Amino acid sequence: MIEVEIPGHQTYCLEHAVCDYNGTLAQDGRLPAEVIPIIMSLAKRIKFHVVTADTFGMAGEQLKELPVKLSVLPAFNQVQAKLDYIKNLQTNRVVAIGNGHNDMLMLEHAALGICLIQAEGACIRTLQRADVVCRSAKEALELLVYPKRLIATLRR
Repeated sequence: MIEVEIPGHQTYCLEHAVCDYNGTLAQDGRLPAEVIPIIMSLAKRIKFHVVTADTFGMAGEQLKELPVKLSVLPAFNQVQAKLDYIKNLQTNRVVAIGNGHNDMLMLEHAALGICLIQAEGACIRTLQRADVVCRSAKEALELLVYPKRLIATLRR
């Protein structure tokens, strides 16, 4: 578990990281090498989940050596499917990371929602529902490694 006390805000007790794959962890289906050691390190403290439609059909191969639970979702109604996924984990224990329209409710209802703006861009509705916005998957994951960054961003 990762526990972060945000002065004037709340204390996060995070047990699950739920990430979108394409446009979030991966670009054009490929996982960047820089996020692999971060995921390996975080997986010792938090359960790591990847939820995706697997647009490029590469998620299984790209993630096979990592300690993550991969869930490939049907192409329809993903907004609800991703929300249902985090509800099954207890939303108050989840950090959700995504960028697309289909991530919007997942980010809104998670204890901590992180929206990424990378090469694929980000859906404005998703961005508006996030608690934090980052420029890369590496930066988003490092917020969990270095929680004082979260404190600096979210304290009131």
